[in-house]
Amino acid sequence: MHATLPLLETTDFPAIRRRKTETLQVNLGYRCNQSCLHCHVNAGPTRTEEMARETIFEVVAFLKAAAIRTLDLTGGAPELNPNFRLLVESARALGVGVIDRCNLTILFEPGQEGLAEFLAAQQVEITASLPCYLEDNVDRQRGDGVFATSIRALQKLNALGYGRPGSGLALNLVYNPQGPVLPPAQQQLERDYKTHLSDRYGIVFNALYVLTNMPIQRFGSTLVSKGQFAGYMQLLREAYKPANLESLMCRTQISVDWQGHIHDCDFNQMLELPLAWKSRPRTHLRELIGADLDGNPIVVKDHCYGCTAGQGSSCGGALAG
Repeated sequence: MHATLPLLETTDFPAIRRRKTETLQVNLGYRCNQSCLHCHVNAGPTRTEEMARETIFEVVAFLKAAAIRTLDLTGGAPELNPNFRLLVESARALGVGVIDRCNLTILFEPGQEGLAEFLAAQQVEITASLPCYLEDNVDRQRGDGVFATSIRALQKLNALGYGRPGSGLALNLVYNPQGPVLPPAQQQLERDYKTHLSDRYGIVFNALYVLTNMPIQRFGSTLVSKGQFAGYMQLLREAYKPANLESLMCRTQISVDWQGHIHDCDFNQMLELPLAWKSRPRTHLRELIGADLDGNPIVVKDHCYGCTAGQGSSCGGALAG
């Protein structure tokens, strides 16, 4: 796979600083039951990296000490970590809201029986990947049969109350473009998703998050192989909007890798760019208990243009309406 960090090192992206940390995003491991073309983690069935139980307890200790409001669980497929349910239960016991970044098909994997019911019982917010509402497009990105299984999963979640008014069970979907292009307007695409999925499959959900593909890992390597990397970076830079700087997710969120080390965001984690903290080569979560990151400089490279291009992009979708 082509390394993209050398192509991103030289940048004129503006300096930005952190604010009070509100969200802890934790990568529980890179193992996944899918291998998606747009995946910036390069996750897949053969990956073995996995957060240990000891580190899980350190995450819980940090949540308690730092009064974090939201725990955002990602992977790979985070549910494949054997301590996933322990972490969810521990966080909910502290009153912390939990987001599960779910690929939907995981609900039907061997060993995941009762997962959907568990998530509902714990009132976990589900942010589910569904890169298109058309079967051919999804299967092209994610593998044959993935769309049909995803639809079954959404119907199962709806039956448990997810996405339905008054249930308190939030179900959000995530869209990624098919190639080196900016995503369409989030509000209009959300209407299209809701109409198609409701009319065709009886599915309801709360919101659609539109994400820009980042020029790193598997997607970035594909761009290099096809000779499209420079063109895509030019597209991102030309679409840069300074107004998006104020809403960047890295200002109020920190990213924890499977070993417990800290990064400004999930993308920096995948590029192995550690948090800038007291001149240390890298910082572990346990070293930040009691620390104040407000005002700390954020490590930026050229890929940061991906979060500020057009309507902007974050783990919560577009930054601008």
